[in-house]
Amino acid sequence: MGLIVQKFGGSSVADAQRIHHCARRAVAAKEMGHRVVVVVSAMGDATDDLIALAKKVWEFGAKEGCGPSSPPKREMDQLLATGEQVTIALMAMALHAQGHEAISFTGGQIKLVTDNAFSKARIQSIDKQRIFAELERGRIVIVAGFQGVTTEGDYTTLGRGGSNATLVALGAVLEADVCENYTDVDGIFTADPRLVPNARKIDRISYDEMLELSGLGASVLQTRAVEFAKKFGVAIHVRNSQNDSEGTWIVAETPNMEHIVVSGAALKKDLTRVTIKSVPDKPGIAARIFGEIAAANIVVDDIIQNLLDDKTATISFTVEHGDVHDIRPVVDKLLKELGGKDAPVYQSDLAKVSVVGVGMRVHTGVAQRMFKALADAAINIQNITTSEIKISCIIRKEDGTRALQLVHDAFDLGAAR
Repeated sequence: MGLIVQKFGGSSVADAQRIHHCARRAVAAKEMGHRVVVVVSAMGDATDDLIALAKKVWEFGAKEGCGPSSPPKREMDQLLATGEQVTIALMAMALHAQGHEAISFTGGQIKLVTDNAFSKARIQSIDKQRIFAELERGRIVIVAGFQGVTTEGDYTTLGRGGSNATLVALGAVLEADVCENYTDVDGIFTADPRLVPNARKIDRISYDEMLELSGLGASVLQTRAVEFAKKFGVAIHVRNSQNDSEGTWIVAETPNMEHIVVSGAALKKDLTRVTIKSVPDKPGIAARIFGEIAAANIVVDDIIQNLLDDKTATISFTVEHGDVHDIRPVVDKLLKELGGKDAPVYQSDLAKVSVVGVGMRVHTGVAQRMFKALADAAINIQNITTSEIKISCIIRKEDGTRALQLVHDAFDLGAAR
């Protein structure tokens, strides 16, 4: 008898019919002799609706001229955590209605403890004993994804796609045989099929490739979830909740994977470049700048530093649009402390197109092939970053979708393997 952790995303549990459909998948696994833990997201657009409601309430207060510029993150997490609490109860009801014992838990009820980084919390520990006790009673256990609690008992959320982190963390702690990530697509594709019509489903992909693709704009799995999976060797099966087709397996790298030069392409649509001018050119300044940014829990992407003749430097880096509001006060504080005379520049019309593949380690000419595809279409590259398994180009946002299609075709990613 194995242990399976299944996760159902928001679109998979969007209404009563779909909840029952997902419940039947859990029942089928249990009837095959497995112990089953189910992780669920908030129903459909419930999280977006809660965010919109919070915005409406906040803007009403702002019109009255009171309060700071955005809601407290602690209170946002307190609000957003309710979405999953609705789904876990409904899923348990569906399972009971189908004649199977089930019990639902919030993150706090299984002591899923996180740090204090509201809206971007990281999982620190999970108490598996209560889950195992219920599994021993023959029950299907349902756990709220996307949420946890601090050691003080405050609700936290794990960021967009955080239910994936819950899935893999539980898989690791419970030593599950497999984590099944059910979504509304058939698996991981060579590119976003909504943007690239000839994108092809990938049968198997390595942790490292998936980690790069997740960080570069592929939205099927959260980066932290892939990090967990790689660290603990948890196999993830990404598949469609609406059919029984084999999906994509995310597994440890095998030698055969190096035969494929590029496995996938990704587009990060919304980037903002922050430029800080007149920075003193001396040791420790860069560490101080990015230390302050890290302390604010803001993830920085590409970094460029240019040295000038007057012994100052210009430092540029990119962040996602959602972090611009948080980074402005950090940058203003740094400029004041460093004596910067020029105002920071925020350029928000950027995107990043990337290709990823472990085969890059042993094949040459990959960069030239990508650059030529963009050059032939008169798409200007503003910045280039590489690792041993990825190449990324910063381009204009308006060129993003076309660039993704071009590099996808340049490596024949739509062709059958």
